[in-house]
Amino acid sequence: MRKPIIAGNWKMHKTIEEGEKLVNLLKRQLYDLEDIDIVLCPPFTHLAYIADMLESSNILLGAQDMHWEDEGAYTGEISAPMLKSAGCKFVLIGHSERRQLFGETNETVHKKLTSALNNGLTPIVCIGENLKQREEGVTFALVSEQLELALKALQPERLKEIIIAYEPVWAIGSGKVASSEQAQEVHRYIRDWLSKNYGLSLAQEVRIQYGGSVKPDNIAGLIAQADVDGALVGGSSLDADSFCAIVKIVRDPTS
Repeated sequence: MRKPIIAGNWKMHKTIEEGEKLVNLLKRQLYDLEDIDIVLCPPFTHLAYIADMLESSNILLGAQDMHWEDEGAYTGEISAPMLKSAGCKFVLIGHSERRQLFGETNETVHKKLTSALNNGLTPIVCIGENLKQREEGVTFALVSEQLELALKALQPERLKEIIIAYEPVWAIGSGKVASSEQAQEVHRYIRDWLSKNYGLSLAQEVRIQYGGSVKPDNIAGLIAQADVDGALVGGSSLDADSFCAIVKIVRDPTS
């Protein structure tokens, strides 16, 4: 059975002081939860502070992006070794906002994924379609292309070291959410694609998150789906009660 994973992406929110307050609330409410990975992805400026706060806790640290080179003349960028040094275990790669607003491509996603793995970080690789693409019926073709170009030349044994986050772009920050059935349809397609390219056994080990306006009132239906292994949470991760409710429902859907 795949271990559920909930990751909170704070995006460009929270000062360091506000972030520390939120983390203290989360630690207080989630300290006794096991058998689930809980990941926080705050802004870069917070990482070292929050890493200290999370030491010896059951909450893990992730970053929102990274550069594919380990070092160099890349003003404003952050490398995988820097993230490791700051205490990160995970890193988001290819988030739709990075693709839409900052020119992220499938090629740069592949480079970043490779660098993350080589530096001992677990990449959370984001894929998904926008509203126009869904309406045109090209969701599966787009997802297939994103997977193929992101994972090209990936050694099969490394597949289980990555996490895939399916995020329908039309649902992110819009208040809309893919129905549980829509999410499962794409998650099943992703797992079938992985099975076809890497074998059934490895495909069954890969965790696939759903991302897109996840809230306490819709997570139960999503996590009940056979191929939904968790969630990449945006806005609801900024509120301690909402994020904790999501985590607790995923940990125990009957609670």
